[in-house]
Amino acid sequence: MQRTYYYWLIAAVALTACLPPASLAQGLTGEEVEAHPADPAASGLSDLDPAHRLEFEDAVKRRDYKKAETILLGEIERDPKTPRSARLLVLAAGLFFLDGQYLNSTIAWKKAEAITPLDDRSRFTLAMAYIRLNRRDWAMLELEKLVAAQPRNALYAYWVARLDYDAQNYAAAIAQFQKVIEVDPGMMRAYDGLGLCYDYLGRSDDAIRSFHQAIELNRRQSKPSPWPHLDLAVSLITRNQLGEAEQSLREALRYDAQLPQAHYQLGRILEMRGEYPAAMEALARAAAEDTTYAEPHFLLGRIYHRLGENAPAKQEIERFQRLKQAAEAPANTDLSRQSR
Repeated sequence: MQRTYYYWLIAAVALTACLPPASLAQGLTGEEVEAHPADPAASGLSDLDPAHRLEFEDAVKRRDYKKAETILLGEIERDPKTPRSARLLVLAAGLFFLDGQYLNSTIAWKKAEAITPLDDRSRFTLAMAYIRLNRRDWAMLELEKLVAAQPRNALYAYWVARLDYDAQNYAAAIAQFQKVIEVDPGMMRAYDGLGLCYDYLGRSDDAIRSFHQAIELNRRQSKPSPWPHLDLAVSLITRNQLGEAEQSLREALRYDAQLPQAHYQLGRILEMRGEYPAAMEALARAAAEDTTYAEPHFLLGRIYHRLGENAPAKQEIERFQRLKQAAEAPANTDLSRQSR
């Protein structure tokens, strides 16, 4: 069992060497990646040795994933090249994903695939693990396989569009988002993504129209997302439609009062109006909600400078510079314009 553990560790280190610098520290923010790993309490249990099954189920119930992983790796070592082993590898991969061990999860899925083809659920979660590791090129390969097998699956097509957006392939992303909407006219995120693409291409009327469609669908959700409202607000700010932008941001904050980007954009609007105390309060809230967020400090520094308070202005600008330097790593562009 110890030999198996060290094999996984060495394999994880080897894959790390293929990744861009600092990528392991870069997770998706805002809208999280989706994952559907096999239920560790229900899938593959028949392949476990009866003596270990109860112990495994108890470990999973207690969310002691490390112990559950150790049990699985010991079982896999017994016959590592069989279909049984492949099923256990898939189960281990799901546990690794739930445990935040994305490198190990991808290794487990690829080892399982070397024995027998992956099911669609596993392949999709493998793609999400690659995104967690900032390997969108590898994720795209897996998603393209899923789309080829299930061209009418809106979720798979959506993620292809999102990765095109991440790569700044806006024309391709627009075409793909439009396909998603044809398959699922009720997918709010597809309209939001389409709006972002239009916005980056300078097609502001089309962008705002798409954001409004996203917002209309979003309001029907049991748990509405703040992002369409935030994205609309940013577009409106560029058109100097500050009143509408503020209303949209206020609605975003009703859905998520802790969203730092919404507080920052609200601070921008208030600063543009010369409402400095309220702007500083919003910007301070944005900085407090995300201590790595540089932009609020720059705007705070500018406001302090305008008020003639040079010492705090200097402190805020220096803090902005430190945070920007700390963030200087390969870009992890997600589906929004403000560090989403």
